[in-house]
Amino acid sequence: MAALNVVINVLEADGYDAVTLRRVAQEGHISFATIYKAWPTRDALIVAAFEVWLERNRYAALRKLASEVELGSNLREDTIAVYRAIFQQWEEHPMMLRAYHRARRGPGGSRLLEQGTRIVEPVTARVVANIDPAFARDFGDVLEQVVYGLMGRFSDGEIEVEQILPTLERAIFWMTEGYEHQQERVRTGSHPVAGAKSPRRRAPSVKALKAAKTPR
Repeated sequence: MAALNVVINVLEADGYDAVTLRRVAQEGHISFATIYKAWPTRDALIVAAFEVWLERNRYAALRKLASEVELGSNLREDTIAVYRAIFQQWEEHPMMLRAYHRARRGPGGSRLLEQGTRIVEPVTARVVANIDPAFARDFGDVLEQVVYGLMGRFSDGEIEVEQILPTLERAIFWMTEGYEHQQERVRTGSHPVAGAKSPRRRAPSVKALKAAKTPR
């Protein structure tokens, strides 16, 4: 565990490329033999360190939310709450997000995906438990692609980490808005008149979304 803590500190302070087995051995006062016995490669060591960090931070926040909030009553609010629990940790540790994106794409990165699936899916299953299964699948697939794209843009330096969550929240707003209108038409048996314009609602501004980030 000492070696993993050193890796976490290096990742957060200096980034992915700063992690070397020599530095870990020196700062952790650990022999190379001990490191190689547990983690045969640098990639394996970094992935193992991320598994520990994610459990302590990202997934701890998600588990706290799941234990305190009755999920499943409001699709929009619950989905936003889940992503806030996850991404507010990244906002506080942006160097870790950039390093995580690289680790997830590298050798052994599938372990990080499996860890996330194992922990996040039971929570999101509660969020979508009461909605149409076909929409739930599409909703999850689209959000997954949006998240991956935003993480990639941040890692490439195209956007700031603080832009990720507001963008996600706007995507969630519009998808759930469309779903709610469709469900209302099903309930009332109404159908749109050909050529008629549907009333449009403006998506909340970034400022409004930030102001809404209050404990539920």
